[in-house]
Amino acid sequence: MLLDSYIYGFALTKMNLPFRTTEEVGDVAQTMLAPFQADANPNLVAFITEHAMQPGYDYGDEFEYGLDLILDGLDRVRNAA
Repeated sequence: MLLDSYIYGFALTKMNLPFRTTEEVGDVAQTMLAPFQADANPNLVAFITEHAMQPGYDYGDEFEYGLDLILDGLDRVRNAA
């Protein structure tokens, strides 16, 4: 169930992102940051400005990282049982 949710959710998010190219990410990120106060959301601001707004960022590349986190967590639980 966890893997299904992650994979399905990731695919839906990727399909509905308001950008198609890496060049468009910066504009969308600026719009996304506008309603948030930087001092109240420092981690969000850091992620968007230092990661997502950098040249070459591709949301699709995040899939493997998230999947590895899930699989590592499941492996730890299995080994502890």
